[in-house]
Amino acid sequence: MTKNEQNEESTLSNRIARYGRVSKTMAGLAGRVVGEKYLGIEIDRDDHAKKLTGALGNLKGPLMKVGQILSTIPEALPPEYAADFQNLQSNAPPMGWSFVRRRMKSELGPDWETKFKNFDQQATAAASLGQVHKAVTHDGQNIACKLQYPDMQSAIEADLNQLKMIFSIYSKYDSSINTTEIHAELAERLREELDYKLEAKYEKLYSHILRDEPNVHVPKIIDDISTSRLLCSTWLDGKKILDFKDAPQEQRNNIAMNMFRAWYVPLYYYGIIHGDPHLGNYSVRPDNSINLMDFGCVRIFPAKFVGGVIDLYKALMENDTSRAVHAYETWGFENLTKEQVETLNIWARFLYGPIMEDKIRPIGEVTHGIYGRDTAKKVHEKLREIGGVTVPREFVFMDRAALGLGSVFLHLKAEINWYRVFNEMIEGFNTDTLHQRQTETLNKFGLIH
Repeated sequence: MTKNEQNEESTLSNRIARYGRVSKTMAGLAGRVVGEKYLGIEIDRDDHAKKLTGALGNLKGPLMKVGQILSTIPEALPPEYAADFQNLQSNAPPMGWSFVRRRMKSELGPDWETKFKNFDQQATAAASLGQVHKAVTHDGQNIACKLQYPDMQSAIEADLNQLKMIFSIYSKYDSSINTTEIHAELAERLREELDYKLEAKYEKLYSHILRDEPNVHVPKIIDDISTSRLLCSTWLDGKKILDFKDAPQEQRNNIAMNMFRAWYVPLYYYGIIHGDPHLGNYSVRPDNSINLMDFGCVRIFPAKFVGGVIDLYKALMENDTSRAVHAYETWGFENLTKEQVETLNIWARFLYGPIMEDKIRPIGEVTHGIYGRDTAKKVHEKLREIGGVTVPREFVFMDRAALGLGSVFLHLKAEINWYRVFNEMIEGFNTDTLHQRQTETLNKFGLIH
């Protein structure tokens, strides 16, 4: 066995050992929670959160990806935990060249290298589920090859069990949010991310539905060298969005508008959303247009759910409580009391705030590094007082997208009349038309919802 192979074996062994340490850490934290609940031993939530995220930070795998997602869903966690989870970063070192050769051989056969004019040995990016290598085809085209790590199915199932334990710990002393449906939604999306053939379909779907958006670009899949665990697509050059934080205001506004259309044209015209507004999933071209990448996490919503989004907006604009209740029920909230509706409206008014004023304005502001932290804390405390709610599955990634994009707009310090942009987009919206368009489009790409 070569030195590189020994290092890779050691990496896998260390990952297994780290899972054991995390389980032990969480068992100890669970004991503290029980002590607080039944023995009156007060828990220091900030310290508790730091110990938990410290344990998760050592995994550098799917569970850390879940932690990052949860940090952008304020309903899922008490604010002390959201603050610490926000600091988790995907910085796993890439696997070495011997690993890449073995994995590529298993996907494309022993002559895999002959299928490329050039294939970079060093990964350009390493994430929680796989890593990306730049390559060149024989016709001179630059492409990105995303290669999945081995045995990720087992890793994800183990991580989902750990997540269930985390949620169980929280529920012992904080019943403001029932996390059952959140866990189910995260589980389904994470399992989907392992299927690169499904991701290829989503990428082709997005290329189609954004075909009339000149300022949004989607990579093209290279089918003959893609498999269920290897995804090859055209390489899109662009700069990081944070490189434009100090650009002229007009340029920042243009980039923000292109981002807005990249996410919300698919939602309001097709009922589909890119569920991972991570800073690494888009880049900016010299003409300020956007490259949209990584389609492992795509959420398809029923047309009535999208209708509920618009109903709630109109309910808030008109102070129409019955219409707000109808919108929440359309989303899957059940048996809401008057107090629960009023509390959910606090969060809704925060999310909808930028599109409720007919004027040029920024999205909002960041508090202690987290967009929406103060509002989330207020909602969480209120729900603990009046009785918790079960967050519907569809709500999870809709919320995440709204917060993720809001955070991007804050980084850009974009100032736009969001009210007019939104109202122009939903003008003439009809649930039946959306349903028909969505069904026809999904069938075209072999996607059944």
